[in-house]
Order: sequence, then C-alpha cells, then structure tokens
Amino acid sequence: MEKKTTRARAGRANDADGHLRYALGDALTNEYKIISLLGEGTFGRVLECWDAISERRCAIKVIRNVQKYRDAAMVEIEVLKTLAEGDASRRDGERFNCIALRRAFDYQGHVCMVFDKCGPSLYDFLRSNRYKPFHPKTVQSFCEQTLVAVRYLHTLGLVHTDLKPENILLMSSSYLENATYRVPVDHTIRLIDFGSTTFVERHHSAVVSTRHYRAPEIILGLGWSYPCDMWSIGCIMIELLTGEALFQTHDNLEHLAMMQHALESAIPVAVARRAPKDKHSEFFTTNGSLNWPNDQTDNESYAALGKTGIVRNLIDKQLAGEARELFYDLISRLLNFDPKRRLTSNQAVAHPFFSVNLDQMDWKINTRNGSQLRPKSLEKSRS
Repeated sequence: MEKKTTRARAGRANDADGHLRYALGDALTNEYKIISLLGEGTFGRVLECWDAISERRCAIKVIRNVQKYRDAAMVEIEVLKTLAEGDASRRDGERFNCIALRRAFDYQGHVCMVFDKCGPSLYDFLRSNRYKPFHPKTVQSFCEQTLVAVRYLHTLGLVHTDLKPENILLMSSSYLENATYRVPVDHTIRLIDFGSTTFVERHHSAVVSTRHYRAPEIILGLGWSYPCDMWSIGCIMIELLTGEALFQTHDNLEHLAMMQHALESAIPVAVARRAPKDKHSEFFTTNGSLNWPNDQTDNESYAALGKTGIVRNLIDKQLAGEARELFYDLISRLLNFDPKRRLTSNQAVAHPFFSVNLDQMDWKINTRNGSQLRPKSLEKSRS
C-alpha cells in the first residue's frame, strides 16, 4: 500500500470518531479532488473524487483512523487483491462482476481504497422508485450476475457474509420507465464491500450478515460457511421481485418464527438438535419445536409476523406459469433451513430459472405511442 504525505489544508484533523474532516473541493493528495459524499458507514466514508491523472470520477473509501478499522481494511485489501489475482482475464475480478480495486494508499492515518465510480445500489434504486418491484426480467439478470460473483468468491475460498441490495451497484444511473416499472438502461452490476469477507479457513466471527439477510444457522449458533451467502441471495431475490425485504425484525426468536411462516415449514428437528445447548434452550421447546409464541410474546411481535409475506404467495403475485414455478423452486432451494441441503453457488448459477425466456413479459419499455423514450437519470433527479 502506498503512503501519501501530502500536507492537509490548515485546520484539517480527524473528528472525535476518527473520520477524516474535509470540505468539498479539498484535495485528497495531489491526485484527487473531493466532489461529494457518496456514503457513510461504521468503517468510514466513501467520497466521490476527481482523479486528475485519469481525468475521470472515482470513489474513494476512506477508513476511520481507528486501529481496528485499519486492520479490517488491510484484510479487505487482501481480499480485493485475491479477487484480482484469481481473474485469468486480468480484469481484476470485473469479469465476475466484482468491483476492482484500482489502488490503495495511506493518507494521514486513513487507509484509502480507490474504485471506479459506479451508479446507485439496487437498494437506492428501489428506494428512489418508492420500493416498487423490479421487472422480473431485470430480477433474473441481477440475480444471475450476483450468483456468478459469489461463485467466483467461493472458488477462491471466500465467503462474502454481507450480501444485500446495498452492496450491489449498478454501473449507470440511467433508466427507462412506464406506469408499472422502472428499468435500468444498463443491467450490469458490481458486487462491492468486501470488508466483512472471510477466508473460509481462517477464524470466523460468530455473528455475520446484516439482520434481514442473516441465515438461520448463524442465529442458531451452528457455525457458518459458504451456504450463508446462498440464503442471503434468496432473500435478495424476493426483495427485488416484491420491492420489500422479506424478514423485517431485530429479534432472533421472532426472526426464526418469520422464517417458518414465510416458508410454510418448521425448522427441522435435525437442524435444531445441532444447536448448542444454550441456543437450543433459548429457541426451542423440549420436543424440538420453535418456542414461539410464548409467555413473553407481545402484540407487536404478532403483528410483525402477520406482516411477513408467505413466499409462494409473494411469487404468485409477480410471476405466472413456468417462470413462477422455476423461481419458486430456486428460492425454496436457497432458503432451505439446513445449510447442508442448500444449493451451492455453482448449482444455483445452473438453475433452469436463468434459462427461461421472460420476453413474453416484455412491457414495451422502449416505445410509447410509437415514440422512443428518453433515458432518465437518478443523479439528475436528485439534483
């Protein structure tokens, strides 16, 4: 990693949380000029910058100047380099729909990672469209590309552990729309945020994944590996098809109850038995059934469960015929309670749903009354 010693503008320093203080227009080394804030998280901030060398915009992930985040950033850089080195096409992982690290450097105690500037995340695209579903053909494309990316990670011995719509970026902000759907002009995506990605043979944190996309084996304390990514993809597929996250809760027991409700099946006794004693007594009765509802279950919990959709019904509202049956088959195999029985990334990529022709669902997005629609842009709509 390069070390940059460019002098900061007068008065610049870290804030109380270790974030880099900056103003728009500041220089981040001689090469980069800060244009805007793209995002912020626990790790630090992502800044849109102008690259004076390549003369184009880029995204720079600026890590907080806190040792544990610096350490995590060094692991992320190692993961990104692994992705680049594993790509025989010398496209730094982009052939497999993974974001490529252009360079990394240290700036006044902040680890900085430079990436190409992409478009909005799938979550931001949904939110800007008031959480209206994507067209099924678009869902098919996004999910196949995501599976290709995850399969690539898995072949390299990596588990992403934080798959969600926020971590899948479009390459462009442009879209076309009619009264029913809004469709990106370019369906190409990039998988991002490898800050939680784990080498499968190394130490595992007990709890990983953002709550809504967390697999049951993580909650039950069974340990986790590649299959936890596959569960997350199943959740993402439903969210893109319906516009809403499938499991919206922050309580472990309630989350497990929602899973049973949505999938119309109980957690298998064989899976429950593999849970550590403390987890088994926390979540299950003596006969192995989930201990929900119980004496502590309140009306709010009942209401939350009632709002959780049943997967088959959710799919029925969006798809019909062969596409519906194949989509449901794929989802049921991804959202299998037993990680040992869940589809692998290699099996999922080869699922027949990705071969079904959805052109019959074409809603004539390119024409309206015989005239060509003009692409719109999320960036313009936000300005």
